[in-house]
Amino acid sequence: MLVRLVLGIKSRALQKHLEQRFSHADVQVESCGLKRNPWQRMVNSCGDIIVVSETLLPSPIESGIGILNNLPENPTTVILHDSDSSEEHAQLVAAGADVVLYAGISVKSLTEAIETTLESRRQLMQLDRRKERPQPKIGDFISGSEPMQIFMSEVRQVAPSNSILLLLGETGVGKEHLAKAIHAESPRAAGPFVAVNTAALPEQLLESELFGHKQGAFTGAIRSRRGAFELAHAGTIFLDEIGEMPLHLQTKLLRVLQDYEVRPVGGESSIWVDVRVIAATNRDLEDEVGRGNFRKDLYYRLSVVKLIIPPLRQRREDIPAMAEHFLGYHRHKIGREVNGIAEPAMQALCRYDWPGNVRELMNVIERAILLCKTEEISLADLPNVFLKGGILPEGVLAGEPGGLASWKGKTLPEVQREVLEQVEKLYFKMVLKETRGRLGQAARLAGIHPRGLYNKLKRLGIRKEDFKGR
Repeated sequence: MLVRLVLGIKSRALQKHLEQRFSHADVQVESCGLKRNPWQRMVNSCGDIIVVSETLLPSPIESGIGILNNLPENPTTVILHDSDSSEEHAQLVAAGADVVLYAGISVKSLTEAIETTLESRRQLMQLDRRKERPQPKIGDFISGSEPMQIFMSEVRQVAPSNSILLLLGETGVGKEHLAKAIHAESPRAAGPFVAVNTAALPEQLLESELFGHKQGAFTGAIRSRRGAFELAHAGTIFLDEIGEMPLHLQTKLLRVLQDYEVRPVGGESSIWVDVRVIAATNRDLEDEVGRGNFRKDLYYRLSVVKLIIPPLRQRREDIPAMAEHFLGYHRHKIGREVNGIAEPAMQALCRYDWPGNVRELMNVIERAILLCKTEEISLADLPNVFLKGGILPEGVLAGEPGGLASWKGKTLPEVQREVLEQVEKLYFKMVLKETRGRLGQAARLAGIHPRGLYNKLKRLGIRKEDFKGR
């Protein structure tokens, strides 16, 4: 994060000297002292450190200092006083000023004092980041699945670099979780991790969220605001659902990725930022480029390194360990003594296709803990889809006696519907795999109309996209 140094100084020579001295990579200097309404500009500047001449503070001075201390940024206030009276300085400190300096000291001493304040502010920012929730590590992604092991090998190779990454994968596979782990294993781990969901904000607010805005840039902009790119300085910015970004903002984002300079909405000058960009989407960006919904040049800029996260159904070996992990996590969070998962329930979890991937598994386990009446999650504690929609034990179709136990207490029509649905699901998966997801060809093989096939696939929760390129 860039440190914003706001100068409200009545001396033009001193202001110019401080601007030249502190205008470097990690400090953004904004001068208000010689402009119109300097006090209002300072209050609305969202500065981290405010250096202000005592004569520019509104009366009573204690009230003015209180206004600065109550700003959302909780700025460090440095007051330049025309008197060298230690008693008056002590009164200002008692009123809430962080530092009080005699305006008559040498420029060198004044500069050194501000440098010390800047370093203290940086250390405070670092301390605040350490207090945040611990970031996941790449080592947390332990897997017994070969596709996942190959994928994580690629992740370990690119994590230490500064290259732009594009994370691709279905909804719920854990793209943001992985981005945090990559950040934590990179040289930028000590810097901030800032996530922006580009699909979650209205178009008119997204530009301000990403790039910031100046006071008065639009109706309602009563204060300046930092954008996500500025907040992520010296760290990583994660742009989730990048495929949803409006075209005109794609143009501005491309410019930022080329020059790493951000111009806030309503701003006259650009801010240089040092960030690593990780973008993510569950859309097929090549397809979106073909449709004209995504800029081709931005796609090429983002896809320096593409990482495709395998869906959960392609790594079923990991489901038991993940289910146990989520069980332990939610058990302590909820405060329930649920210590295990019964074998039939675990088998049902492993057979399910998980269209919502890891996020769905996490939610299913949390729900099961809440509904569980014993110390072990049973099949009855899982949602109905695990009892009906294609989750019949494999032994039923093979005619094994153990699998027939699931039929007890059910009528013949109920069993027939369940078995028919399971057969349909297996058959359509086979046909789609054979035709590589081509719906028309699959319908011809199945001997049904494409619209009828489409409706059946929708009812069974089968996605043709999952079979493309197999």
